[in-house]
Order: sequence, then C-alpha cells, then structure tokens
Amino acid sequence: MAKVKMENIVKKFGDKVVLNNINIDIADGELLVFVGPSGCGKTTAMRCISGLEEVTSGKIYIGDTVVNNMQAKDRDVAMVFQNYALYPYMNVYDNIAFGLRARKILSDKQDPKSRMRKYHAEEIDERVKKAAKMLEIPDLLDRKPSELSGGQMQRVAMGRAIVREPQVYMMDEPLSNLDAKLRAHMRTELKRLQIELGVTTIYVTHDQAEAMTLGDRVAVMYDGVFQQIGTPEEVYDRPVNKFVSGFIGSPEMNFISGKLEINGEFTFSNESFKISIPQKTAEIVQQRATNIDDLIFGIRPEDLEDKEFALKADSEAVTARVLVRENYGSDIFLNTLIGGNVLISARVNTKTEARVGKDIDLIFDLDKIHFFDGKTEKNLTLSV
Repeated sequence: MAKVKMENIVKKFGDKVVLNNINIDIADGELLVFVGPSGCGKTTAMRCISGLEEVTSGKIYIGDTVVNNMQAKDRDVAMVFQNYALYPYMNVYDNIAFGLRARKILSDKQDPKSRMRKYHAEEIDERVKKAAKMLEIPDLLDRKPSELSGGQMQRVAMGRAIVREPQVYMMDEPLSNLDAKLRAHMRTELKRLQIELGVTTIYVTHDQAEAMTLGDRVAVMYDGVFQQIGTPEEVYDRPVNKFVSGFIGSPEMNFISGKLEINGEFTFSNESFKISIPQKTAEIVQQRATNIDDLIFGIRPEDLEDKEFALKADSEAVTARVLVRENYGSDIFLNTLIGGNVLISARVNTKTEARVGKDIDLIFDLDKIHFFDGKTEKNLTLSV
C-alpha cells in the first residue's frame, strides 16, 4: 500500500493542454474517485500515475518515490479497464494467473534496477484461489470467458488485479458495460473488496452516482482541472462553483438567472420569478458578488416540496405549472414551469395530487439555497 501524490502536473498533447497544473494527495488505503464529463482529463491523469503516459511537467509520487522516470511495469500498480481484456482461449484460472506468470518470465530477464519480482507456481496458485474465493467465483475457474456473464467477466478482470497485491489499484470505468441492476450490485461488492484489501485505489468514472457511492473522497474534474476535491457530502452540500453543483446530483440542481433586490426587503427576481431571501444570505451575496444584477440562484429538486406536505408550510410559496410527472415509486419528480421561462424540477411527496397541466404551490427550503456569481460562477454562499 502507498500514498499517491500529483504535484503541479501538466500534460500536453501537442499544443493541447489536457492536464493544467493539477495537484492532489491520495492517502494510503483511500478510495478516491476521479469524476467528470468525457474529455475532461480524468483518464489521462490515471494513465500518468500508472506510467502509460509521460507527464509534460510536474512530479508524481507513489509512496515517497518520484516515479516520473520509472517504467509502468516497475510502479507496482494494477489496472482494471472498461474492456475486460480477457484471453478467450484461456480459462478463468489462467486469465487471473496470467499477469503473475508473465512477471515470472520477465523477472528472469529483468535489469538490476527493475522492481519486478518473481512469482513461483505455488504462490501463484495460492493467490488465484484466494482471489477467486474473495470474488465468489471459485466454481468458475475452469470456464472460458465465452461461458461467463458480464458480471462474472468483470470479477475475473478484478481478480487479475487483486492477485498482484500492488501498492495501488487503478480502475478506469470498470462497470460501464454492465446493466443498471448489476452495476449497482458490483459497486457494493467493489467497495467491500476495497475495504477488505485496504489498498489505495483510484477509480475513474463519468457517473456521479458511482462516484458518490464509492469514494472516500471525490475529485471533480473539468477541462483538465480539479474543480473540487472532498468527501461526497462536501461536494454535494457545499459545491464550490456552478459546474460542481450541476454535475453532482441527479436530477441536477435547478439554476435561475436573475438579480438581487434590496429595497427594505431582500428578494431575488427575474421577469418570471420572484422569491424573498433571508437577510443573512442576501448580505453575504451583496458583499461577494461581482454584480448583484447578474446572479444565478440554485436549489436542488429535493429542497422543494408540494405546499400540502411541506414541513415549513408557512414559508413563501411559488406557483408552478406541472409539465411532466415522473413516478419512481419511492419518489415523485415534477418538471414544472414558473412564469414564462423558468423551468424547475422538484422531488415531492409521493402522495402529491399534482398532475400534468395543473398548477402546484412549491415551497423552497431557503436554508438550502445557493447563489453563484454570474461572471465567475463561484458559489457565493459557502459560509452561510
């Protein structure tokens, strides 16, 4: 096991800056998730740590060792990819054992500086059977990949990494090819395994639900920069900017552009929408905003409720027209229109009588609102 550190890392492909001076410290034994949209640089960051890409500048540490000039095979990391990359002519046992056997062969030819060690047949057999038991696939060791389900193939791919007993695991969207139900199950299994193994793990995904459920911490990336690094609770409750607020959470946070009015009372408004704002919140926004006439109001769907069921029913209500009603059994999501152009998504009590084409009075939980600067998109209300 080992801690991992990226220090002032820049990665360019030609003139294109893919990683823009990123810094992160990953603790020994931590499961940290790189999450962000496609093309943001998260997989490149992982490949730089593993040695599959060279950095343009900066330092990468695994443990206390700078590994920039170290070959991938000597960095003692194990990777699990979206593509299972199983050998179709080998059975499960041989697929899991393949990496150890390959290292055994290569170690006989290694240069004196290589960190690669030799594995003997007895140790390989012990590790394969231990990993198979841990992954609950000991009865599949004689099968070929063509005889396995998607979930079973993913377990085999994970087994191939587990037997290595590396300093660091790297997982690049390993569950993306599974159906929704199996993916949820495998998330639980993967988290259990990581806790049991206690090995530092870096996990890459574009799925924010995967990031929030798996990670000890989450590193939200956009345009080659870590926008925010924190626990799932921190990035959800205290997002540093509009991008993080919108990317983390499903459905995403509602955003309304408008201005802050201070005229005896404090209100946020645009041509279609108006709501009173707590004085403390308004004063902090006024102090920090580039321009109080150019603000973005944010509230999550779960922080709105049908007035009939709101705990704070005496709060100011805003009337909205229901456009779409989505029933998930445990939740009701309403897509609504306020005025002529403000679209709002709300997660409301399942007993709501709101129907498409009808009006509903929505209560806003004003203790949970956010304001973002219209120019910088920074969250202005983090300390409220």
